Amino acid sequence: MSSITADEALALLRTGNRDFLNDAPSRAPVDREARLRLATGQRPFAAYVSCSDSRVPPELLFGRGLGELFIVRNAGNTLDTTALGSLEFAVAVLEVPLIVVMGHEACGAVDAAMTVVRDNRRYPGNIGKMIEPIIPAVLEARRDAPDDLSAAVRQNVRRVTRLLREEASPLLLAPQTEGKLKVVGAYYHLSSGEVDFFDQ
Repeated sequence: MSSITADEALALLRTGNRDFLNDAPSRAPVDREARLRLATGQRPFAAYVSCSDSRVPPELLFGRGLGELFIVRNAGNTLDTTALGSLEFAVAVLEVPLIVVMGHEACGAVDAAMTVVRDNRRYPGNIGKMIEPIIPAVLEARRDAPDDLSAAVRQNVRRVTRLLREEASPLLLAPQTEGKLKVVGAYYHLSSGEVDFFDQ
């Protein structure tokens, strides 16, 4: 895809989600010609930090095809070294103009973090370490909306977008200062299929 602005990239995502909501046939490039063209290199128009939840596949929610979205997925759409390095690669090397951080309705990782805060629950193996970065967002959301999972998910998205906007490396901060990169937050409604871009 040719170089586009963050606002144009966001408009493509909004249009794709609208088509998804209306059950419009997908026009996503996934054919042999697309595969051959992409074999020489990729040029995605957006990077996506999304949850690993099997009900939340960004390409399908936005009607996008091969080579269009650079996706970082982990439970709870959090940032670790791998996620940050991937986003830096997307911005510095692939020159994506837009990063979207998307949480979703009924997120199990955020719900697990809520049980740690509310019930002092412990999780085995690496699960506890995985949800640890979500706990500050749960604590922030608790002040205004105790035990509200949706509020905690949205606060987790706000927290991650804030980190990317204010505390990331120069590879991510400089393009934002120069107006070449935008970071936005979103919330996916499982029941309706709608994506709400609420933190812009």
